[in-house]
Amino acid sequence: MVGRTKSYFVIILALTSLIYGAQGANILGLFPSLSPSHLIISMSVAKILAEQGHNVTVVTVLEPTITHKNINLVAVPMTKEEIKQRSETIGAKQKNTSSNRLLSILNMSGQMDSMLRKMADVLKDQRVKELYLNKGNHFDLVISGYFMNDYQFGFARKVNAPVVVLATSPPSQMLNSLIGNPHDKVEKEIGMTFGQRLDSYINSLLYGIFMSQIDQRNRQYFKEIFGDDPTMPEYTDILRNTSLVFFCSHAASEGPIRPSNLEEFLGNATHGAILLSLGSNVQGSHIKPDTVKKIFSVLSNLKQRVIWKWEDLDKTPGKSDNILYSRWLPQDDILAHPSVKLFINHAGKGGITEAQYHGKPMISLPVFGDQPGNAHAMVKSGFGLALSLLTLEEEPFRAAVQEILSNPKYSQQVVKFFSLYRDRPASARDLLIFWTEYVIRHHGAAHLQSPLVHMDFIAANNLGRGYFSWYFINIAESTSNHLRKAKNELK
Repeated sequence: MVGRTKSYFVIILALTSLIYGAQGANILGLFPSLSPSHLIISMSVAKILAEQGHNVTVVTVLEPTITHKNINLVAVPMTKEEIKQRSETIGAKQKNTSSNRLLSILNMSGQMDSMLRKMADVLKDQRVKELYLNKGNHFDLVISGYFMNDYQFGFARKVNAPVVVLATSPPSQMLNSLIGNPHDKVEKEIGMTFGQRLDSYINSLLYGIFMSQIDQRNRQYFKEIFGDDPTMPEYTDILRNTSLVFFCSHAASEGPIRPSNLEEFLGNATHGAILLSLGSNVQGSHIKPDTVKKIFSVLSNLKQRVIWKWEDLDKTPGKSDNILYSRWLPQDDILAHPSVKLFINHAGKGGITEAQYHGKPMISLPVFGDQPGNAHAMVKSGFGLALSLLTLEEEPFRAAVQEILSNPKYSQQVVKFFSLYRDRPASARDLLIFWTEYVIRHHGAAHLQSPLVHMDFIAANNLGRGYFSWYFINIAESTSNHLRKAKNELK
């Protein structure tokens, strides 16, 4: 009888542990980015965590296409006027062909400010503020969709939760500083000439100007959003609450390509196929008509089939038997198809990552943001070629396409990389789940933080020791001079 009672107790204890362990955490995802491609990545993360049993509340501006029963959406959509204004802003970027880097940096800063302003307005919205004003809400973790919007981290303080950053761009100075990672301001390449080193140094100075302006805007919006709270720490202290940063690094393809016409189009591509997609932000209407004509002229005369992402199917660049236009494309699935021999993209980090994962060579046509840097890194790795969309000419574009299609070295190089890229101890999904839950279990995982995060500028750059050395040398030199002078006077 005692043994049976003991067995019941063990079973009840085990069931209690299972029930407790199955309780999901409450996670808040702040995804106010105005980029559809960024939202796709953010919502994919939210869905993975929701499938794991966690309760995920998501704040968005755009309407997500990815949903789950455990995801609660708080939408703050743009007005028609804001949508029109954003489209005009993106269109203006395509027409900005200034070769003056300082003017380009200042122009980009102004464009970034308008996006930072809109994302700040989202956090001021009453529907969003209710998430922390309602004392019945409890969050174990905040996931911040990152777009240089550091002021957003103040929200984690409001709900008293650690913050994990989800970055769709490569590691930058702003991201590295959040977690105390060192950052090389000057690009390092093998065999750089003096001119290249000087150019790299100038770029780092211009980048510093840009980052300074973005930092000022972040401080301004942080004060506007949270300035009425006397308990809110200083802006710089808020940034030290960052527990973890996730960078996009994987892409996976499952199942047949949908819709079926794409599968048929690629399956019958005897000479191979090309995918042309300039992302979700740059639409066909944003590109100069003359540039569109040049691209069409090159692609329509190829024996390869071409899938071209184009939004307005009533006004396509032209008709050609080898070109299929589509408003929306399952990009990752298409890149996984063996018929695809070339991916023409805008050098967005997500697209380049997918091409690397599937071993496809590229031609990148960067426009703004991190795209030129992504394209440069891709070319240096030997995965393809890059041309500017803003100054694209027909013959260089034709030559680049022919070079990629006829020279196997690009394909061989990216295939070699993709075999290394996939050889990992765990999938991106498993790593995401583990580290997110790790931060929740250990209440922010402060023990993993770099000491650099908590140092001021002088300590972080060891300037105190340098000043002390300078001061000591000056004292020693002054003392030596006095002794020499006294010795001369005694004589």
